[in-house]
Amino acid sequence: MTPATLVAMQATVEALPENAPAQASALAETAANSGAVAAANANLDLVRLVLDASLPVQLIMALLIVASIVSWVIIFRKRSVISRAHKEAERFEERFWSGAELTKLYAGATQGRGPSGGMEAIFEAGFREFGRLRQRKGVDARVQLEGAQRAMRATGSREIDGLEHNLELLANIGSTAPYIGLVGTVFGIMVTMHGLLASGAQVGIKDVAPGISEALLATAMGLFVAIPAVWAYNRFANGVERLAVRYDAFSEEFSSILQRQAHADE
Repeated sequence: MTPATLVAMQATVEALPENAPAQASALAETAANSGAVAAANANLDLVRLVLDASLPVQLIMALLIVASIVSWVIIFRKRSVISRAHKEAERFEERFWSGAELTKLYAGATQGRGPSGGMEAIFEAGFREFGRLRQRKGVDARVQLEGAQRAMRATGSREIDGLEHNLELLANIGSTAPYIGLVGTVFGIMVTMHGLLASGAQVGIKDVAPGISEALLATAMGLFVAIPAVWAYNRFANGVERLAVRYDAFSEEFSSILQRQAHADE
């Protein structure tokens, strides 16, 4: 090699390290911009998915939203009603077993500010019927006791029926919401596929993804509606069952007291 050739090669080798950092920086910036764009596109806009959904899917989503509102209204109301029934039962049992006279308890139940409920209503119905039959001539103790028991059973059934009000609706919402959401998913996928076939163009994952996402959103909404409803139904049903057992036990204990009193009057 000639000296001139060696000098040219040395200049080229020395120039490469100077340009390499600039090129690497440009490539890194391009990659970062591409990653930012991909991340922005990957973020889900749920409101946009709902607004861009097909009409059948939007109707199903609206139905699920209404069902969710109804279920939460029932949940809050039923929670308050059952909790109040437990507290009232505890307070009345404390008064009943404190040694107070039955006539005073009955007077307090009938002369209250509002209609009695729960265990107090069962006591009131039983003692009222027992007293009415005692005033009749020729009515033996067995008939008096049976009349009081029938009155307590009828009142207890009404109280439990009031506690169970709307629980069936809550159970229906919890059991049907996932299937309603699944119907929305099926409609969303069908509409997306027919739209792509009608366009006649070659499509990729970016063309299919929005339609599939809005379809799957209906299933997710169905699950979000169903899970709280099923959990609340199981909890409230257990609470009502505990109250029913408590009412039945009180009726049996009160019947024993009335039986002793009826035989004592003979």
